[in-house]
Amino acid sequence: MDYYWDDLNVGFIDQFGPISVDREEVLAFAERYDPQPFHLSDEAAALTHFGKLAASGWHTCSMMMGAMVRHWQATPGWQEGSLGAMGIDELRWRKPVFPEDTLHGKSELIEKIASRSRPEMGIVKFRTSLTNQHGEEVLSLVSTAMRKRRPQA
Repeated sequence: MDYYWDDLNVGFIDQFGPISVDREEVLAFAERYDPQPFHLSDEAAALTHFGKLAASGWHTCSMMMGAMVRHWQATPGWQEGSLGAMGIDELRWRKPVFPEDTLHGKSELIEKIASRSRPEMGIVKFRTSLTNQHGEEVLSLVSTAMRKRRPQA
């Protein structure tokens, strides 16, 4: 299958993962980018609603992006059609993510828009979610991205 904008239909579903949540990565990310006590200390986290060390939501987003891009790069034709993203809407951290969790991702194409000013590209909107090993949704978002249109013969 080709993955030009023209080839994708609303309802298309793509899955990626698994993503293994590593304790040392949770701590390293938090230390550098989100140094809140419940991301850095078992003791501090135990005093919160998390109950134990929790990954930063921003780390969860980063893990999701890394897994998606690796999946795209392993899917012939997908990465070649990508022109980058325009933004994220409706980002929600639904449940905490903990070290030793295993996450799985799913993206569904929910909208396609032809570019009026750039006929060589189209816009796609995907609803993406991550679930943990218990089937619980831990993250959801809507992304808007640009894809190449099929070259005209």
